[in-house]
Amino acid sequence: MQNTKVIVGLGSCGVAAGASKVYSKLQQLKEAEKLDFELAKTSCVGMCYKEPLVEVIDASGHHLYGEITEEKVAELIDKHIINNEPVKEYIVKSDLYNTAEEYFLNHQTKLVTKRCGVIDPENIEEYEQNSGYKGIKKILEEGQTSEQVIQEVLDSGIRGRGGGGFPTGLKWRFALNYQSEQKYIICNADEGDPGAFMDRSILEGDPHSVLEGMIIGGFSIKAKSGVIYCRAEYPLAIKRLNIAIEQARSKGYLGKNIFGVEGLDFDIYVKEGAGAFVCGEETALIASIEGERGMPRKRPPFPAEAGLWKKPTNINNVETWANIPGIILNGAAEYAKYGTEKSKGTKVFALTGKINNGGLVEVPMGITINDIIYKLGGGIQDGKKFKAVQLGGPSGGCIPAYLGDTIVDYDSVNKTGAIMGSGGMVIMDETTCMVDMARFFLDFTVKESCGKCTFCRMGTRRMLEILTRITEGNGEEGDIEKLEELAVQIKENSLCGLGQTAPNPVLTTIKYFRDEYEAHIVEKKCPALNCKQLLTYTVIEDNCTGCTLCARNCPTDAIEGEKKGMHYIIQDKCIQCGMCYSKCKFDAIKLS
Repeated sequence: MQNTKVIVGLGSCGVAAGASKVYSKLQQLKEAEKLDFELAKTSCVGMCYKEPLVEVIDASGHHLYGEITEEKVAELIDKHIINNEPVKEYIVKSDLYNTAEEYFLNHQTKLVTKRCGVIDPENIEEYEQNSGYKGIKKILEEGQTSEQVIQEVLDSGIRGRGGGGFPTGLKWRFALNYQSEQKYIICNADEGDPGAFMDRSILEGDPHSVLEGMIIGGFSIKAKSGVIYCRAEYPLAIKRLNIAIEQARSKGYLGKNIFGVEGLDFDIYVKEGAGAFVCGEETALIASIEGERGMPRKRPPFPAEAGLWKKPTNINNVETWANIPGIILNGAAEYAKYGTEKSKGTKVFALTGKINNGGLVEVPMGITINDIIYKLGGGIQDGKKFKAVQLGGPSGGCIPAYLGDTIVDYDSVNKTGAIMGSGGMVIMDETTCMVDMARFFLDFTVKESCGKCTFCRMGTRRMLEILTRITEGNGEEGDIEKLEELAVQIKENSLCGLGQTAPNPVLTTIKYFRDEYEAHIVEKKCPALNCKQLLTYTVIEDNCTGCTLCARNCPTDAIEGEKKGMHYIIQDKCIQCGMCYSKCKFDAIKLS
């Protein structure tokens, strides 16, 4: 038992699954039984579908346990920690055994998330022991200039991971070239799509990597101040960021004369945002930091010339900043060996939807969508067919299954009509209605529109009204053409990226699933059997036993029939509530 270390994953996903209770139970039993092992905390390792996760490190190696509950803790302590017998049935990855789950972790390429789920994010020493702050120290020890650092970032080929994919080094150079006594560095941690889970996970699991990246960025453009704009809905991320900032200040890594260099000043503070999706757009974000309503501003001037408080400003997102220390420490060539010609490095994706292994994966650019879904994601839930993937968040596009061999890089994804975004991947199966999916995402962007641009404010609302009519069985001939016409006008006349990309889910579903739109409009049918008001419920005569369960649960008395006799559904009374379908125990209700 001596020299045994037990680590509990306490990221937001783990806490939501009960990891805090698991940690408390471990602590309680350790103290009650006077056990000699080290109990520690970490964050999310990405295997969210197996939370709570507990890792035991002992003389026999590393053993990662999944789905550990309070009830399983006593067994884990008794068998593994006391008697050195790993509990094989709970193990998801081990140095001793092969498991079905290990592919998820072993076949990723972790550059930016390599410390997440490994170190204690609230301990700066653990970050330093894992190459932390060595990137900025290398710059200072070698006497590199701002231009040399920027050139290294350019040579690495890294492009902004926030969605636009603009070359990071080029963005930095623009800011460097504008002369001002005051410049700013901003970290955008406010994206509101599923990919934001990736940003939150990095902030919770490795906050010092973001701070170090921003320090390097500040050195490069000659900025003295940094702001991390993080949505207030991420309390754990904000807590750990503030802890990390205070630790860095106490070490002399932030503040005046950082790293002992006279005149080298740089400090960071956290600005909490209200969670507005539009504040993921850089000029709206700047407005919010300045205390104004988060609304986009006309460009030019671009932030590199006149950003925060009208001073030269550089903005990158969490994943971009977290990549920078490794690029500087290991060199541009090491980073550039991953990816494709125009999209270098790795990308972190948040897998969600109808997929077995939901969570975070980091993969090299150039991997195919199918490889992410089937090899890392474990395929589609319940053995159903893969239908499409929504890539790029609410403003992204839907890519059909037959394009599953599309490689993941900026140019290839854009060609499909989708966007890379900040890394959200929503997987859909055969039960997903693509018309309703487009309606769902457009409903989000309508609510999140700041209202500044008429085409975004009103155009998206008109599109939503049409989509709602279609899914309710009131679609009309010409609706598809109206949607396409509105989409073009909105894209061409909106000021910011939210409006310019809001029609993407509609345009891509029309492009790849036009037959579903036509079925809704012409036949008044939903091929996926998803749109409630287009469904017809009928009784399958051979299966009906006359148990009366359906009739007793029908809220409109639309089902008639004698006990132990055949039952019928009166269609004029049926409100498509689905109660009969869910209550029937004999598969006697048919959907069509």
